[in-house]
Amino acid sequence: MNDRPNTSHEMSYVDRPQVPVSALYRGAAVVLATMHGKAQAIAPPFADHLSLIVKPSVGLDTDQLGTFSGEIPRQGTMLEVAVRKARLGMHAAGLPLGLASEGSFGSHPAVPFLPVGMELLVFVDEERGLAIHESLVDESTNFAHFVIIPGESVEPFLERVGFPAHGLIVRPNEGNPLPALTKGITDQAALEQAVREAGAISPDGAARLETDMRAHLNPTRMRSLGVLAERLARRVATLCPTCSAPGFGRTGTLSGLICEECDEPTEMVASEVFGCAACDHREVRVRSDGLSRAPARSCPLCNP
Repeated sequence: MNDRPNTSHEMSYVDRPQVPVSALYRGAAVVLATMHGKAQAIAPPFADHLSLIVKPSVGLDTDQLGTFSGEIPRQGTMLEVAVRKARLGMHAAGLPLGLASEGSFGSHPAVPFLPVGMELLVFVDEERGLAIHESLVDESTNFAHFVIIPGESVEPFLERVGFPAHGLIVRPNEGNPLPALTKGITDQAALEQAVREAGAISPDGAARLETDMRAHLNPTRMRSLGVLAERLARRVATLCPTCSAPGFGRTGTLSGLICEECDEPTEMVASEVFGCAACDHREVRVRSDGLSRAPARSCPLCNP
C-alpha cells in the first residue's frame, strides 16, 4: 500500500530540511471537504495532536463525487474518491492541506447478516507530496432498511435505528425512486407523508425506509468518524524513523500465525507491516494485541 499521491514533480522528502512534526503544522489551516458537518468529529484530534486548524469547506458540493442514496454513483475506490474530494476542497479554499472522508455500508464480509460500516479518512499535504490515510471497520453502525405498506406499523424498526435522532430516507420500493425520494427525515409527520407518497407510485404499493448515513443526520456514524480522526491524527504526528516524514504507521498485515496445537501456520494475522508515506522504509512488527499463537478453533488442520 502506497500512501503517496502521483506527483512526479516533487523532490524527495529526505532532501528537505527536517523539523519536528509539532512545528510542521502548528497553527496551519487544513480544509475539510464536507457538506455534512463532519468537522465536529474530525477537528478536535487534529487540534490536539498537530495544532492544526480544521476549516470546513464553504459552498463545495461533495455530492458530485457520489451519494449514499444512489442518484450519483461513486467513481473509483474509496481512497481515490477521498483524495479527489480533499483536493477539490484545497483548490476551492486555496490551501495546501486537505482532509476528506468516504464511507461505505453493507453486510459484513464474514458474517452476511451483520451490517458493517467502512470509513476512510485521508490527509493530503500538497507541499510535502503526502497523502496519508487510515480506515476503520465499525460493527456498531445502525445501517438498515425496512419495506412497508403505507399504514403499517414500523415502530420496532424506528426504535432499532434510533429515529428521530438518526435520520431516514424513504423511496418507492420498486421502480424509479427519484419522483418520491425523500432524504433527511427526522420527524414522524414527515415520515408518514413520505411513506404515503413513495407507496403511491411504487408498482407494489410499498415504501422502502433506509437509514440516512450522512454524518450530520447519523450520530452513530459521527462517533465513528471521531475515532478514525483520532487514529489518523496520531499517525500524521508519527515521524518516520528513517526520513522523519509525518505519517509513519501500519500499512498492512502478514498472515501465518502458528497454531497453538499443531504448530502449523493459519490464516490469522501473524505480524503487522508499518511503513512511511514518503520513503521506502518498512518494518514488520508482532501483533499489537500480543497474541503469539492461533487458537486451535481457527486452524484449518485442527478444526477442518
